[in-house]
Amino acid sequence: MKQRVLSVFLCIALLLSLLSLTAGAVEPTRYVVLGDSIAYGSGLSNPKEAVYGKIVADTNGYAYENYAVPGHTTANLLRRMETEAVRAAIQSADIISISIGGNNFLLGNINGLLYDGIVTQNYARFDEIAAGFYEDLGTIINEIRALNADTAIVLQTLYNPQTGYVGDVYQRGADRLNAKLWAFAEANPGEILVADVAQALTDSEKDFAKDRIHPSAQGNEKIARVVLQTLFDNGIGSETEPVIQTPGADARGTGIFTIFVNLYGRFFHLLSVIRRVFVR
Repeated sequence: MKQRVLSVFLCIALLLSLLSLTAGAVEPTRYVVLGDSIAYGSGLSNPKEAVYGKIVADTNGYAYENYAVPGHTTANLLRRMETEAVRAAIQSADIISISIGGNNFLLGNINGLLYDGIVTQNYARFDEIAAGFYEDLGTIINEIRALNADTAIVLQTLYNPQTGYVGDVYQRGADRLNAKLWAFAEANPGEILVADVAQALTDSEKDFAKDRIHPSAQGNEKIARVVLQTLFDNGIGSETEPVIQTPGADARGTGIFTIFVNLYGRFFHLLSVIRRVFVR
């Protein structure tokens, strides 16, 4: 009889111990990545294992989800945020990282913008795109806050992967978008954290993949370092030195897009020289 009573007490003690452990278990921080091909990892042959978002998650022990889509603009991101899966991810996220805006310039605009920037030096369309970016950005943040008022939102500045004539045009576009991003952060204190990726990716030979658009493995590690530092500085993350579980491998292939863009850049530069001679 005594043995049975003792067994019952032992079972109860074990059950209470298990319940205590379960109650005390801490859910991992949920880290969600949204945005474009940069956030997706298009410059890598193994983006799922080595993109900067995965590095950040591995470093701090986050539960990681990536919903980025190559080619997406701010308008595309807003539509993607209407899907059930993305809305559920936003609702449960503790941290949301966003890379967006570069395609607002590139898709459907690049030839005209190169002409404007090199030949006529008329930046009205640049300013128009930047204004649209600012408006969409406000809508994106408002939509996120409506789903999750407490999540930390990290927005990345846009880098310039190009050089020469095209690089000058890219820089004017990136400067305008980044100015809008910083202006939004200043006008809405506490709403977003800005990870200044643009100041970190400065090595045009090593920071970018062969396509001369997307970050290389080294570039992704640098972005991860900037995001980690941003989180740490704001009392969110615990580490600043990236933990690389799977080394990144740069994607193969040539930069066909960049080759054509640079040809356009040279053509428009020649056209600008001719224009200066004949147009007074």
